[in-house]
Amino acid sequence: MRRWIALFVFLLTSLPLKGEETRHFTLSLAEEISASGLVDYILPRFALKTGRRASIVTADADARLVVADGTAPVMARGDVVFALVLERENDAAKRFADWLASEIGQNTVAAFEPADGLRFGPPPEVAVAVAPVIEGDAGLGREVAEAHCARCHRIAPEMRGMTLGSTPSFAALKTLPDWTERFTAFYALNPHPSFLLVEGVSPPFDPSRPPPIVPVEVTLEEVEALLAYVAKVPAADLGADIESR
Repeated sequence: MRRWIALFVFLLTSLPLKGEETRHFTLSLAEEISASGLVDYILPRFALKTGRRASIVTADADARLVVADGTAPVMARGDVVFALVLERENDAAKRFADWLASEIGQNTVAAFEPADGLRFGPPPEVAVAVAPVIEGDAGLGREVAEAHCARCHRIAPEMRGMTLGSTPSFAALKTLPDWTERFTAFYALNPHPSFLLVEGVSPPFDPSRPPPIVPVEVTLEEVEALLAYVAKVPAADLGADIESR
């Protein structure tokens, strides 16, 4: 009897409440996309932006990212065009479709560098903006940076204090052409995963490898705010390019 009660409670709590948007969906992939590692790059960024997660399955998926066959394309790799097919009503899958077709989604796909083969990009008829719009509370972002990032990075040109000399400042990172991608995905770039969690996005720490320092946990709102703050930090003046004589 207890087992049946436990099962009922699990099912009840797993189902979205009436009026509550679904925050998870299943996704199946074309073999070429699966082998490329593309979704390992774009799904964490989609989750960071929207708070929605996807699980990769091989059958009976809410959505399929497959070679386009008469359906509207969302990306291309060389001469091969891919489409996202929604198989059933799922708010999170629809949110992913909208994100993937957006300027930010298309830029994220184009930024992925596969280990082998051609890069992915938009289909010919999709125009892509060069830079996404960054929204968020820059004031809160400064507070987040001071509380968590300043232990290693110089977060502002006027800042002085205890930082690690081997870590670049925010101003120096702003000189890189892909700084938006680096800051958007900072939580997934080493060494951050070993001590930092983004609430609702990052997997839990491995019990066999505890954080080497006091762990940090931030919310999606705080991440968005941090990005908004970084967008306002002026890029460092690194001087003119070196010329050989």
